Amino acid sequence: MKQSASTSVFQKFRNTFIGDRRFYSTVFMLVLPLIVQNTISNVVNLLDNIMIGQVGTPQMSGVAIANQLIFVFNLTIFGGLSGAGIFGAQYFGAGDHEGIRHTVRFKLWTVVITLVVATIIFLTCGDQLISLYLTGDGDPAERTAMLEYSRSYLRIMLWGLLPFSLSQVYGGTLRETGETMLPMKASLAGVVTNLCLNYILIYGKLGFPVLGVEGAAIATVISRFVELAIIVVYTHRHSGKFRFVEGLYQTIRIPKGLTFNIMKKGVPLLVNELLWSLGMTTLTQIFSTRGLNVVAALNITSTITNLFNVVFISMGSAVAVMVGQALGANDIPRAKQTAWRLIFFNACICIVVGGILIALSPILPHIYNTTDEVRMLATRFMQTSAVYMAVNAMTHCTYFTIRSGGKTFITFLFDSAYTWVIFVPFTYVLTHFTNLEILVLYPVCYFADIIKCIIGITVVKTGHWAQNMVSDTASNG
Repeated sequence: MKQSASTSVFQKFRNTFIGDRRFYSTVFMLVLPLIVQNTISNVVNLLDNIMIGQVGTPQMSGVAIANQLIFVFNLTIFGGLSGAGIFGAQYFGAGDHEGIRHTVRFKLWTVVITLVVATIIFLTCGDQLISLYLTGDGDPAERTAMLEYSRSYLRIMLWGLLPFSLSQVYGGTLRETGETMLPMKASLAGVVTNLCLNYILIYGKLGFPVLGVEGAAIATVISRFVELAIIVVYTHRHSGKFRFVEGLYQTIRIPKGLTFNIMKKGVPLLVNELLWSLGMTTLTQIFSTRGLNVVAALNITSTITNLFNVVFISMGSAVAVMVGQALGANDIPRAKQTAWRLIFFNACICIVVGGILIALSPILPHIYNTTDEVRMLATRFMQTSAVYMAVNAMTHCTYFTIRSGGKTFITFLFDSAYTWVIFVPFTYVLTHFTNLEILVLYPVCYFADIIKCIIGITVVKTGHWAQNMVSDTASNG
């Protein structure tokens, strides 16, 4: 009897959290191209960071600060396109190509508006925003140099915002339809271009002048255009395969009802990604008040840990596509089952990946040309990130699960509202009103991630997020 009961419990656990070979075949088909794409992209970012770091710590920190601002733009674009992306995945699940076409047009409008606003902000307030990260203890001359390097890098990078945004429109739509290879190939071409041009322009090879920080920015901008050209040209030349591009630009009109529905779901996501990214950059700014060495160490930490985070970040896309398509097909039980399996699978993988990062964390900072103190801080920061990696993996999947069902206001409360109401004030108080050393302060502050994970799991368990939004949504008229 006991054996039968235990067998029944195991079968239930396996059916809920583990799945069969067919399930994992689908997951790997979606995730592996994304992991390859994101890994190579982050390896190139790491090499880019090292190349700049070889020039000097002020240059490396200046670029890192500018990238914090660009990070806010990138996440805002992601949030702005996410609302339409939810509908795109469900339209594909329902076999409605005209509906997908309308979501792409909505994305294009979103990009134009976001780009105009961001450019105005960066041009008029760029110096003030950069200066927020230069308030900690350190050499005044080094602080001035960081400001100048960051300013020159940001001004050039503005030219890359448009191709980046359009690549996200096309790449995101292709992924919603299950096509992940083309965005991966385009991204690979972009990162290889970036890497080669970095070497040539930063150090002045093949007869080019030594451009340093400006060379890194120029290389990145050119790589953005290369990626965009590949993905757009190939997609339109194979319109029979990617039917959403047929007649895509014959009109810019979107049905009013659909526009309202996308905005209803999408605006909370746009605001969420904007506020969440601002929250993350604010946390970096708060930690930076503990010294310029902390700024450099955080840059090294984020660059290296992003390389290890590609697994759970890519899994979020799998959740969005697989759960979204199941909901679009009105298969609610499959959507719920898929969500739990991906959450469990992601957590298990990240326990292993986090262990690898812990083992390598004392070694990796030595690839940078910086001080021993910066290396020591970076090592401890990376170890903290590794310990929290499985928690962040589950949180990431719960976010995409809730979002896939259109519960965007809940995701707003769960993500950015939590960040600004709990995480940021908690970190600010501990940083400014305690004498905790940064090596203690950093892991204590990120304990808030555990509470957020528990909230996410609880929301997913209710099942209220699972709904089909396109069965009664007109894609015509």
